[in-house]
Amino acid sequence: MSSSSRRTVGGRPELGQNFLVDRRVVARIAALVPPGPVLELGAGDGALTRQLAVRSDAVTAVELDPARVAGLRRTLGGRVRVVHADMLRVRADVPNVVSNVPFGITTPVLRHLLRQRAWATAVLLLQWEVARKRAAVGGTTLLTASWWPWYEFDLGGRVPASAFRPRPSVDGGILVIRRRPEPLVLPAERAAYQRMVREAFTGDRLLPVLGRVLPAPKRWLSARGLAVDVRARDLDALGWVDLYGEVASRV
Repeated sequence: MSSSSRRTVGGRPELGQNFLVDRRVVARIAALVPPGPVLELGAGDGALTRQLAVRSDAVTAVELDPARVAGLRRTLGGRVRVVHADMLRVRADVPNVVSNVPFGITTPVLRHLLRQRAWATAVLLLQWEVARKRAAVGGTTLLTASWWPWYEFDLGGRVPASAFRPRPSVDGGILVIRRRPEPLVLPAERAAYQRMVREAFTGDRLLPVLGRVLPAPKRWLSARGLAVDVRARDLDALGWVDLYGEVASRV
C-alpha cells in the first residue's frame, strides 16, 4: 500500500500503512471485483496485485514507493501495468477500482474517487468502523449522504487485524461502492443537493433545519413516518432524495 506524496512510504503504522498477508482475505477482496479492467491504488508488495493478475482482464497497479514499483515490475511486469504515481493524483478511467487504502488518507481517497465519473465499482479495504459508517450501518454520515443519489455503499465484510503486517490496532472492513445505473438526482443538481445535505448536518436534530426550508416540517416528517426528533444520520438514500425534491420544488 502507498501513501500520498507528502508522506514517507514504507509500511509505517502511524501512517496507516498495513499490508495484507492473509491469502484468504486477498481472494475474498478480488472476488468482489466484477469482470473488466481493474485499477489498483496502492499496490504495495503486490499481494492483491498477484491475485488480480490471474484474471484475463487488464490490471493497472499504482504504487508510490519506487522500490516497490521496481519489485512489482520485476515480478509482474509481463502481466500487470505498474505505474509509479500518487494514488490521490491518478484518474480512475477503468470500470473497476480496488485498494487496500492507507488508513491515514481514507477520506481524501474516497473524495478523490467519488468526484470521478468513469469507474463503476470500487472495492476498498478501510478501517472496520469507517467502512461501517460509510455503508450507513447504524446511521449515515455527511460524506455518504452527500453522494447517495449517485452511488450505493455496501459493507463487504470484516477483516481481522491479524490479516495485516504490521498488525494494526483495529480490524479492517471491506466497503463496496457501486455507481447507480440511473442517478436519483440529476448530476447538474449535485451542488444544490450537497448544500442541502451539509445544512441538514449542522444541527443535532433535523427539525430546526427543515423549519428553515419547509413551511410545515412536522407534517413532512409525519407523512414519512419520521419522529420529530429524527437526526440527519437517520435518513436513508430515498429519504434524502425525497427531502431534496421537496426543497427544490419550493425554490
